[in-house]
Amino acid sequence: MPDPLLSLIVAAALGGALALFFWPASGLFWRWQRTRQMTERVLIEDALKRLYEAQIEGRCASRASLAAALRISDGQAAILLTKMAERQLLELGPDAICLTAAGTEHALHIIRAHRLWERYLAEETGYAAGEWHQRAHEREHLLSPADLEALAARLNNPTYDPHGDPIPTADGQMGVQDQRSLSDLAVGEVGRIVHLEDEPAAVYAQLVAEGLAPGMEIRVLEATPQRIRFWADGDERVLAPLLAANISVAPSAVSEASPQPVSPSERLTALKPGQEAVVAGIAPTCRGMERRRFFDLGILPGTRIEAVLASPSGNPVAYRVRGALIALRHDQANHIQIRQPLEQTQEASA
Repeated sequence: MPDPLLSLIVAAALGGALALFFWPASGLFWRWQRTRQMTERVLIEDALKRLYEAQIEGRCASRASLAAALRISDGQAAILLTKMAERQLLELGPDAICLTAAGTEHALHIIRAHRLWERYLAEETGYAAGEWHQRAHEREHLLSPADLEALAARLNNPTYDPHGDPIPTADGQMGVQDQRSLSDLAVGEVGRIVHLEDEPAAVYAQLVAEGLAPGMEIRVLEATPQRIRFWADGDERVLAPLLAANISVAPSAVSEASPQPVSPSERLTALKPGQEAVVAGIAPTCRGMERRRFFDLGILPGTRIEAVLASPSGNPVAYRVRGALIALRHDQANHIQIRQPLEQTQEASA
């Protein structure tokens, strides 16, 4: 005859195991189900983005190219595309994969989420530029249309992300601008950087390491099959044409007769104790909290700033801004562009 206590223990253990696996909402089985569904949703949304980008660029996406982009097998890509077609997100033709209106709308929602979140990371957090893309990719699948509208309002409805890509509006409109690759500019041509391609990540990281960012005025000094040499944000830069092709430039109001874009001597770090200048602007590479801190300190275009005292090591330096003394390290002061006051310029030319 079975031991009643042992039977009770076995039944309790079995019941506990079943509860662990099948308890509503928090059981392991339901967690696995949600994870599987979320993984499938992420794949579908990533596929929609890839297909939309190919469509905009005039390329014909194939199952093989989609599988490579999503890092899945060709068989998995076939199953994924079939599910997407069943949901009327795309149409499968013999030679092409075309998004339906519903698929395009969904793709634009994900792109809007990604680019708004990148803008949030750039403007509201201290994350490095190299982290924006991946963190936005992780977050984009969790944002509802209501979340996006609240985020857009918080950011004052930006039209471009920090890389220079246009952010789709809530109704799916996408801005465009006249732009060319930096590698296509001839010697002497001037422009303004409007976009840095953020993929592949290794190339983007190299462009960021060079201190390049949208908003910089540039002038091409040399263009050969081996290198592109140009002025950008006060410094001379040299890139291989392959890297320069990842930088898009728009026509600039700067003329051939105008001086070079801000020269290296026109940084706050060049100011010696006792010298005074006027703030010309904050470098485009300075974003987020550090940029807001400068504004909070009253360091705005047109503000007079005077170098007062350097520390024994020479770094930091105390500057007088609007009657207050502010200590800035060289890496901070290097973000501040300056010009001589008008009267000093006139005295120098007299």
